[in-house]
Amino acid sequence: MIVKMHKAEGRKITSICDEDVIGKKFEDGFLQLDVSEFFYKGENLSEEETLKAARNTDSLNIVGKNSIEFALKNKLICEENIVRIKKIPHAIAILK
Repeated sequence: MIVKMHKAEGRKITSICDEDVIGKKFEDGFLQLDVSEFFYKGENLSEEETLKAARNTDSLNIVGKNSIEFALKNKLICEENIVRIKKIPHAIAILK
């Protein structure tokens, strides 16, 4: 998984993404998902490192099958938080 941490207005935002969807756009009706390199292209981290980053953030933005499965397995999100755009799963979680 690719992880990138952002700071905005005193809050930490962490993006977790499958590498194969970075740089792509997905549209389905009025829904659009832009997996921009600016926001998502970060470091390739282990599951342990990713979990540590996820637990030390204010919100998560998660895209891709493997990243979503990781988030579900570690109870970072619930199934009902997932939106699929062109079969690409995406979820946002506010943690703090």
